[in-house]
Amino acid sequence: MIAVTGAGRGIGRAVAARLAAAGATVAIGDLDAELAMETAGAIGAYPGGRLLGLSLDVTDTPSFEHFLSTVETRLGPIDVLINNAGIMWVGPFAEEPEEAALRQFDVNVHGVLRGMKLAIPGMRKRGRGHVVNIASAASKVAPPGEATYAATKHALHGYSTAVRAELRGSGVQVSLVMPGVVDTELAVGTATGPTRRLTADQVADAVLDVVLRPRFEVFVPRQVAALTRLAAVLPGRARDALHHFLVPDQLAALSDRSVRAAYEQRTRTARHPEG
Repeated sequence: MIAVTGAGRGIGRAVAARLAAAGATVAIGDLDAELAMETAGAIGAYPGGRLLGLSLDVTDTPSFEHFLSTVETRLGPIDVLINNAGIMWVGPFAEEPEEAALRQFDVNVHGVLRGMKLAIPGMRKRGRGHVVNIASAASKVAPPGEATYAATKHALHGYSTAVRAELRGSGVQVSLVMPGVVDTELAVGTATGPTRRLTADQVADAVLDVVLRPRFEVFVPRQVAALTRLAAVLPGRARDALHHFLVPDQLAALSDRSVRAAYEQRTRTARHPEG
């Protein structure tokens, strides 16, 4: 049984659909309860596993507890938790509203930590389980214009690394999926650099693969792994040059901020939005 957060749209929806098509029983959690149920119904129209759509605010502990307990009551023990919910603000660091910075940490970091703390104890008791955290290539690089977002993903990488070490020998796996720029509302108006923009289905394929064959770091596309390893051993000047060539400058790309207006409005008006 697999639970996916922030699965009403974008990457989360694609992941839920791919897992269901593979025969899994999937619980879809989203801040928008109606969207979660609609998504479950739409995916459930295709052959595959059972779907359940539920309300979930990853920034609220009682909400997350209720989501997990409802899932286990109705569908059985959670074998895999996929922490996907996330948001992003793009722009000059000095112009970022404090509210936007705090909200990104609340959803992107604390929302994931909360899910791990609530789900892993039960997995440890059963001697098996898997947590898959959807991070970003920004876990390893830091694009100009995404300072806080990159910081949240760096934090997620560090936290996942430490928890994985604590869980060694317990039967519980931790994985970190790190895609490049994906064609979703979260990334509208941003640049990809020399790589192609990914589809949500490509990320979903990677998630299905890591669920079937657990491992810690998964880059999408795979070539990014080699580039990050190369950057780690280069001297400072060469590393800076490689970073300048490969990492998109989102400040230069976002010449018209209005293209992100709808997304930013949604993340502002939702009490604790998820992307």
